[in-house]
Amino acid sequence: MKELSGTDGPRRLRAAVAVPLLSCLATLGTLTAWTATGNAGTPARLGAAEGRVLIPYGKESTAAFFTIRNTGTADDELTGVTGPPGYRAMLSRTADIGRNARRMEMVRAATVPAGGSLRMTATGLDIMVSPPPRLSPGERLTFTLHFRDSPPLTVRARAVATLAGP
Repeated sequence: MKELSGTDGPRRLRAAVAVPLLSCLATLGTLTAWTATGNAGTPARLGAAEGRVLIPYGKESTAAFFTIRNTGTADDELTGVTGPPGYRAMLSRTADIGRNARRMEMVRAATVPAGGSLRMTATGLDIMVSPPPRLSPGERLTFTLHFRDSPPLTVRARAVATLAGP
């Protein structure tokens, strides 16, 4: 049987510590290189052009529409909206309930996909504004869009009679 000398213990301890330490350093170096080359991704980068708000025909509400673009590599979520002072603005969606009938329902959040866009439409997601403001064609309202991970985005919507055209 081989007898251990007094120096074998510290040598074994150094060997036992060296393997995990070198593994951690190699992993950290690899992650640093991966990030430095841009492969770790970018956060959501959101923007929106001028939107549209429908000139109201009724007394209950109207709707505003925006297209939100995300040039980042991470999704984000539209979580709410603040309308002009004196008006309540909410995310809503038109939902089919059968037999050619639809109803409006509130929406908690909507995804703005990485490298894509969230387009609001009259038959899908929109911003319900209540009570409807008195608007003339071309007037503008200011809204603030709120997101899960990105800072708020202040956008303007131009009053239009219909959503047709540019």
